[in-house]
Parts: sequence; C-alpha cells; structure tokens
Amino acid sequence: MTSYEVRPVARVESPLQDRTAAPRQGDEGAPPARVVFAPEFHPAAADLRPGDRLVLLTWLHEADREVQAVHPRSDPARPREGVFSTRSPDRPNPIGLHTVTVTAAGNGTLTVTGLEAIDGTPVLDVKPVLGEVAAR
Repeated sequence: MTSYEVRPVARVESPLQDRTAAPRQGDEGAPPARVVFAPEFHPAAADLRPGDRLVLLTWLHEADREVQAVHPRSDPARPREGVFSTRSPDRPNPIGLHTVTVTAAGNGTLTVTGLEAIDGTPVLDVKPVLGEVAAR
C-alpha cells in the first residue's frame, strides 16, 4: 500500500492534559480551547471569524494504532466492536474529527468551543461546516 505524508497546520492548546480525563465528545463538557496555527498557515486562517462552525481534523497522537476492537465508550458491559464502527481514538490511523464553534479569532489563533482534544494535539486540517445538502 502507498503511504502519505501529512503535516500539522496548527496545534491545540487546551486545559485538558490527560486523555483519560477528557470528555468523550465535544458536547460532553469540553472546555474552551485554542487552535494555534503555524505562522506559514496564518494566511489560510485569516478569514475565519467568531460564529464560524468548523470541522477540525486532528492527529490523535497518544492513540494506540494497534487496536482494532474496543468496548464502546470504554464500557466493559458493552460488547466489543471494530473501531471503524466507533469513535474510539485508538485506531490504525488515529484521525480525530471535531465540530467546533469559533468564539474568537486573530493573529493566527482561534478560540473554540466543543473541542475535546487534549493539549498539544496536532491539527491536520480545518474545513467549514456546510449547510444541508439537498438530496439528489
């Protein structure tokens, strides 16, 4: 198989220091966090404004890439499922998907709500949340 190189465009600054203490999803008590862009990507982030809804793609750098099955939500009472049917951070390619809302923007930094990623998490890409797409 072919491999691909990705490079972070930003990093997360968050009071969340330990992945075991982080909420499972952003709407489950994630504190405000900052997304700090590398200087070379400041022009790419220049149009982002408070109120924007964004999807952040992150690299879950503390993930176990060997895990292929988990108990959903780390609940041993639930049957094991393959990681591709869960939102487990442990997976072969630990790419995180986070929908956030920008509350402040400037100087290559965004303050966001709804981000459950821990401090230091690399951000691979940022995309706007689009409106509903009409069925074809």
